[in-house]
Amino acid sequence: MPEIKQSRSAEETIARRMQNSGGVEADKTIKSGEGVRRVFHNIHLSGHQAQHGGPNKGEPDIHGHMRTVVKTGDGR
Repeated sequence: MPEIKQSRSAEETIARRMQNSGGVEADKTIKSGEGVRRVFHNIHLSGHQAQHGGPNKGEPDIHGHMRTVVKTGDGR
């Protein structure tokens, strides 16, 4: 019978199985429970909540002039 070699110890294998498998890119991770009854909730913010890069300055109007910033709040 051929010899079977393990690349990891039993403790390393158990530790890998107990970790979260999908939370690396999550914005927020919530863990509920312990041991084999644990559950991970990986929360990803939608695109309109997470802004990437600088503010968008917009496009010029048909005459080539840049448009003004939209006013919000009480001063409209």
